[in-house]
Amino acid sequence: MIEIKETTEGDLENVRSLWADGDVMRYVGFPDGLHQSAEEMRDWYNFISSSRPRVNHYSVFDDGEYCGETYYEIDAEHGNSAALDIKLFKFARGKGIAYKALSFAIGEAFKNGAEKVWVDPSPKNEKALALYERLHFERKP
Repeated sequence: MIEIKETTEGDLENVRSLWADGDVMRYVGFPDGLHQSAEEMRDWYNFISSSRPRVNHYSVFDDGEYCGETYYEIDAEHGNSAALDIKLFKFARGKGIAYKALSFAIGEAFKNGAEKVWVDPSPKNEKALALYERLHFERKP
């Protein structure tokens, strides 16, 4: 069963391990992973928690096992457009988890004031591009 919940301080080690995985982070410019200290993770979490609901981060679990994250950030200065993101460990891909998690984040973004949503995938990330097409995103240069 897939569970998507608002990230808490108790999830920070999970998120940190996700970001440290080079396979997860290669398309966002960190092929060796992003290695954050516990203090950096707390600072990041404090930003997220103080910015809710304009910004929110969710931890994704499959049968109780942490498998990734999804996120949105609404930019009020640019027409309330919301940037979206999703990252999953390799073992969680290809199971429909990304579709469900990103759909959830989209719904939450709209519920909290977004008027449109967007993603900015690497053109080399074919699986992400296919996911966004299934979610009816429109490709733009």
